[in-house]
Order: sequence, then C-alpha cells, then structure tokens
Amino acid sequence: MKHEEAFYIGYVTKTRGLKGEVQIFFEFDEYEKLSFDVIFADMNGKLVPYFVASAKFQVNKTGYFNFDDVDHIDKAQPLLKKKLYLPLTQMPERGEDEFFYTDLKGFMAVDEALGELGEILEVNEYPQQFVATVLYKETEILFPLNEDFIVEIDDDGKILTLDLPEGLLDIYLS
Repeated sequence: MKHEEAFYIGYVTKTRGLKGEVQIFFEFDEYEKLSFDVIFADMNGKLVPYFVASAKFQVNKTGYFNFDDVDHIDKAQPLLKKKLYLPLTQMPERGEDEFFYTDLKGFMAVDEALGELGEILEVNEYPQQFVATVLYKETEILFPLNEDFIVEIDDDGKILTLDLPEGLLDIYLS
C-alpha cells in the first residue's frame, strides 16, 4: 500500500506491559467509527501492515492495541512514535456540509497583501490549532489556520484567501 492510498489516524505513543501491547494516540477525530482489522505503520517511508488482535479504547483519544505476531515488548519497540494509517476505503463517509481544515491540502493559498503564496502541501493539527505548510519563494513556511486569518474558502476553485499578520512571512524569509 502507498501513502496516497491511505489516511493518517495517529501514532504509537508507548508500549504497555511485556506482552507487546502498544498505546495509540488518535489524531483522527472520529476514530471510534473506524474499523481496525489491519493498521499500517510508516516504517522508513513504507507502509507495513499490522493485523489487530485486540483493541481497547480510552476516553482521552487513545487506545491499547495488540497485534498478531507482536507478542513481546521487544517486538513492539520498533513501533514507538511511528505514524499509523488505514486504507482510504475505510474512511468514514461525511455529510456534504462537513468541512475539516485538513481538506485544505492541495488548495492554493493567497494572501490579500502578498498575493499567491503557493499550494498547501500539508495541514498538521497541533494542540489548539491547525497549521498549513506552503512552499513560498523556495522556503517552507507555516501559518495557522484559524478564523482570524481566513478571509474566504473557495471550494470550487480550490483557493484559500488569507489575511496573514504583517511580518509573519518575514520570520521565514530573513
């Protein structure tokens, strides 16, 4: 499976006990709706399948998982901090009016003052906010995606119009 055929759900935070159990932190909001037969771990750029033997969900966006053939802490150790994915075919259906900041990946970012910034390459969720990554003047820049900076989202034209604070991009370009 390739990265284009999968969507990101979270990462392994730690091992638990000696029998290979791992804790997963979910960054995918509706993780309870997902089916966990097989999870793909990003191991050095390749998606490696891990078949789920058992899963116990917690209230704090985490879950404890056991995988087939991972029956000892030493076998679980290489999974620490690895990003986890599921096939796109398992992505839950969304209503037409549902929109997520992560949907902005691939949109053209345009600042009202500076003009075209570039295509949004990545959208990452951090505590308190989402952050977009754009290649502007051959430099990777990051800017927060929040209501204060977003002027308009043109879904059809795939254009995100922004009013970024003066000097924000200077931090990256100087």
